[in-house]
Order: sequence, then structure tokens, then C-alpha cells
Amino acid sequence: MPLKLYFLRHGQTPYSRANAFCGALDPDLTPEGTAMAQAFAEGYKNLAWTAAYVSPMKRTQATAAPLCQALGLKMELRDGLKEIYYGQWEGLNPQEVNLKFHDDYVSWLADPGWHAPTQGERGVDIAYRSNQVLTEIEQTHESGNILIVSHKATIRIMLCGLLGIDVGRFRDRIAAPVAAVSVVEYGDHGPLLLALGERSHLSPELRQLPGT
Repeated sequence: MPLKLYFLRHGQTPYSRANAFCGALDPDLTPEGTAMAQAFAEGYKNLAWTAAYVSPMKRTQATAAPLCQALGLKMELRDGLKEIYYGQWEGLNPQEVNLKFHDDYVSWLADPGWHAPTQGERGVDIAYRSNQVLTEIEQTHESGNILIVSHKATIRIMLCGLLGIDVGRFRDRIAAPVAAVSVVEYGDHGPLLLALGERSHLSPELRQLPGT
């Protein structure tokens, strides 16, 4: 059995529903976000899971909890899986950021790999810390299904690293909607993307909710 990574973005929060920047902020899931977590558990409970690596934020732990509790799977909490720190943009929407921090926002949009949100983290910083978790997983598990529950930007950046995409293009090349699953399998030629932003485990009503 090959090593297969399942990257799961957390369910809906008030900030994702409002399309606002949320990195270090630690909101709970909305009721709809909790339903998304339960739908993932129901849809994926029959896989033979080897381990679960989870960002320590409340929204990611709550997303992993239904599956982990149902299967008795321990959450391995890793700070390297936390979301990008948005600095002074935390809690603001893009329109507000553009008004208050226009120059920083334009630079970040052009290349978020090397330009940070105002007093926040660059994409390369997230790539460095999240890659340490991926390296740990590769060294610890030769095979098996590994669940990684993380955040929108962090998942996109990890996928860029695995697929050889410039980290500065993570916002332009990779999609990661709420409660979406992306799957990477390690083969003879390295990481192979099997699924990107898969949401078939969600009901049509949950898939159609507004927000990012």
C-alpha cells in the first residue's frame, strides 16, 4: 500500500462565511461547518486510516474530531500546520485591507510567496514550517492513509511544494474550499495528485453555501 496523504481543509467558520482573513484568530465552526465535519467522517470512515495530523486551532480539531472519535484515531497536533498569520489584516475582508493597507495588499497579491500581509507571514515561511510536518510524516510512515487537517493557504502551499509549483502562485493555481479534500499519493516518480478540492462527501446544500 502506498503512502497517501488526504489534505482536509476545516469546515465553515464565521470568517470563511464572510470571506474575511482568519489566520491566528481561533473561531469555532459554524453549525454548517460542524455538519461538514460530520459529513467528511461519514464519507471517509471506511478507509483504513494510519494517522491524523491536525493543526491545533479549534476549527481544525473540530473538523477532525468526528472521524477521529469514531475510529479511535489520535490527533497528532502540529503547529507547522497552522494557517498563515495575516498580521494587521486579521478579521478584515479584502475590500477593507485594500483601503487600509493598499500597497502591502497589491504586493501580496502579486507574489504572496515573498510578500507578507502587513506584519504577517510570507508564503515561504509557511512552506518551511509545514514541510517539516510533511517530512516527519514521510519518515514515520512508509505507507498508509494519512489525514492532514489544516487551512486554506497552508494546504495550497503544501500542495505547491509537493507538485513543484512556485509557492508564489499558491493563490492562482490551487483551490481549497471549506471542507474540501485533496489527495496526494507517493509513487515511483514522487508525489502524484489524485484529487483536488473534492467535496462529493458534502450534501448539495452544504456545497452551495456562500463564502470561501
